[in-house]
Amino acid sequence: MKLNTLEDLFLHELKDLYSAENQLIKALPKMAKAASNEELRAGFEEHLEQTKGHVERLEQIGTQLEKKLTGHKCKAMEGLIAEGAELIGEDAEDSVRDAGLIGAAQRVEHYEIAGYGTATALARQLGYEEAAELLHTTLEEERETDERLTELAESAINLEAAEAPDAGR
Repeated sequence: MKLNTLEDLFLHELKDLYSAENQLIKALPKMAKAASNEELRAGFEEHLEQTKGHVERLEQIGTQLEKKLTGHKCKAMEGLIAEGAELIGEDAEDSVRDAGLIGAAQRVEHYEIAGYGTATALARQLGYEEAAELLHTTLEEERETDERLTELAESAINLEAAEAPDAGR
């Protein structure tokens, strides 16, 4: 895809987000299954449903703009998911794995926050106010998810991981 205009860049950003969210839909059930903490597992399951809504919003924007969002692979999300999968495969104490899963999930959230922030700004610049509002709604949901992950890490999971049998080695 040649990027000659801000419109081209905006479409590229939308396609990247669409690919990222669809990859995440496949990865979140694996993260939920790997989580031993019930609250973390429930959080991943809740975010899966939220992510499906993110895809629907992106499809709505694509329909409004009469643009296809398929045909692009977000390599950054692919890498972030691969790192998370690697973590899941490690021989680890449950609480330590949960702490690592939070870190992996927050890397994903931070990537999405950057992407949705950029796409929102581009939509506004291009005068696509309805698209900007939809993107901003998703941006806020991603920020809230990141905050909940931090809260869960600091209030429980990191404390449990610090008490893991080999933590004081």
